[in-house]
Amino acid sequence: MGKSFCSHGLKFKDMVKFFRVLIICYGVVNGKTVSRQKVLEVERRINRISRHAVKSIQSADGDTIDCTDIYKQPALEHPALRNHTIQMTPSYDPSETKTMSKWDHEVSSVIVTSQLWQKSGSCPKGTIPIRRIRRSDLLKAGNSVENYGKKKPSFLHQVAQLNGSQNSDLLQMNHSKAILVAYGYRFLGAKGDIKVWNPYVESDDEYSTSEVCLASGPNHDFESIEAGWAVNPSLYGDRHSRLFAYWTADASKTTGCFDLTCPGFVQTSHIIALGAAIHPISLPGQLPYQITIYIFKDSNTGNWWLQYGERINIGYWPPELFRDLSSQAVVVEWGGEVYSSKLGHAAHTATAMGSGNFPEPDWGNSGWIKRMRIHDNSAALKFPDWVEAYSDEYNCYEAYYVSDYVEDPEFYYGGPGKNYICP
Repeated sequence: MGKSFCSHGLKFKDMVKFFRVLIICYGVVNGKTVSRQKVLEVERRINRISRHAVKSIQSADGDTIDCTDIYKQPALEHPALRNHTIQMTPSYDPSETKTMSKWDHEVSSVIVTSQLWQKSGSCPKGTIPIRRIRRSDLLKAGNSVENYGKKKPSFLHQVAQLNGSQNSDLLQMNHSKAILVAYGYRFLGAKGDIKVWNPYVESDDEYSTSEVCLASGPNHDFESIEAGWAVNPSLYGDRHSRLFAYWTADASKTTGCFDLTCPGFVQTSHIIALGAAIHPISLPGQLPYQITIYIFKDSNTGNWWLQYGERINIGYWPPELFRDLSSQAVVVEWGGEVYSSKLGHAAHTATAMGSGNFPEPDWGNSGWIKRMRIHDNSAALKFPDWVEAYSDEYNCYEAYYVSDYVEDPEFYYGGPGKNYICP
């Protein structure tokens, strides 16, 4: 006799017991079997955060925003922050470091982006808005729920090697960048106006971001803090453009995450939700919508503050999370990043960067970042003394720096990914 299930001569009651064991030990998500242990792990993680919510808001885009007691937020679970005292506001007004010209005021006035969930309600003071993690997204998070919200490991580009040409040695771990980079001895802040698009992302396990980033440390073990907008289906469960923040203390090998998906970033604002969808989005030939991101170091506390839209201080990364970044950054990057396991292979991903167009300084229908500023040892924000435009794969995603015949330097970047010159 063959060795089919029925051929073993099991009695009906034994078969019932067998299937009960399967049901207890495993669940089914989107047609795929998931271990019962993972299901329980997911429930524990969701309940750990949502139980501190004092109010929940249902957004029109499907998100649930939990207004959570500020003293019960995930950051305080980090071992280095167990006795942390929350700094509610920066110890100084960051506008004191700005050199605001007439041109600066004119550009900042076009910023009219908001977040979709804000149309459905608001969080009271004393709470912070936390985008509720969806069970389905957690269940798809690889072998461990702890991987959810993390980047795949990568390496910081060695600035000494930047030469504006493609260099396969710099394309590391399935990450591709088109950036403007500044290198120095002591950066205490960086800022930029980032045009918001909604680029095509080919696969659920890929993402496209546009950001301001500060970094420090050795190439193989760098530390970074960054913020901007992202389309990241595996993290957010859709393809909306969303505000994000990210940090790592070891090149994303074991530490760090997006938004508040792990302990680390301390949020203080009750107005802005990290990970929430941005609205409206730029469209070709129509009004440009942008977000202003400013990351700056509080000289009194050492906290790295994240400011949104010139006025809202979302929160900060405490210096206890880092080694080199606890004092200063040595690299600033503005631009785009694409993650895909197809990068560097013959069949390149079609995931786009920026708007999906190559840089278009004349028409502005590509990704761009303007009013780029750094804060170093000088008293005021300024454009860096030295910058370099660089792209990992210039046939797929290009970087273009404009400094002549403009009132202020501008950076254009992006591309479609796979195309006739990027097979």
